[in-house]
Amino acid sequence: MSTDDLLLNIQPTELKFPFELRKQSSCSIQLSNKTDQYVAFKVKTTNPKKYCVRPNNGIVSPGSSCNVTVTMQAPKDALADMQCKDKFLIQSVVAPNGATMKDVTAEMFNKEDGKVVGEFKLRVVFIPANPPSPVPEESEEGSSPRASAVEGANQSASSPDVVARSLMEPTEKSSAGAWSLMSKLTEEKASAIQQNEKLRQELELVRREIGKRRGGGSISVVLVVLVGLLGLLAGYLMKKP
Repeated sequence: MSTDDLLLNIQPTELKFPFELRKQSSCSIQLSNKTDQYVAFKVKTTNPKKYCVRPNNGIVSPGSSCNVTVTMQAPKDALADMQCKDKFLIQSVVAPNGATMKDVTAEMFNKEDGKVVGEFKLRVVFIPANPPSPVPEESEEGSSPRASAVEGANQSASSPDVVARSLMEPTEKSSAGAWSLMSKLTEEKASAIQQNEKLRQELELVRREIGKRRGGGSISVVLVVLVGLLGLLAGYLMKKP
């Protein structure tokens, strides 16, 4: 019987149970009456000791819905392939107007006397309770995207341009300071040489003047003192870097 011929609209079309050892799991089935009549239903399973169905039968009034909860007992053994052969069968039949759950009997679902009994089968599917997180695919070279990103960052950090810039920045600063100091020292040295040359010329003039005075027979004490001071000044300037 196709779903269009059924008295009830049944969702979902398969029962998915999270599979976890020593832990119960449940799922819900919604039965919706798409007719203008009262519909009785009954739920059966191929493994009644393994599942608990509440309610396992009842009445769905016209245009209304009913939820059925199926609870799977806690598994004791692991499954290698996670395959399950258990199935459920939902039967439905037209019930008298105003019928209640108390009016549902096993005889209502007998197919005798040409009675139309709708049947819908649901298979059981086990899903992992804690599915593993997806693993990133490896790149063409065999390394993961995260490893490639880390390697790329390391390569960028150690590239020649970056290293050169990091080395040049402090070097440029120190070079600028060194050139400034050297220029200052050069200027001071040039000035000292110029002053020394000037003092030497003046000293030469003083010596000549002393020579003339000696020839004349008189030596000025002031000139002698001046010569001494000029000599000390010249020596100091010569020692200055």
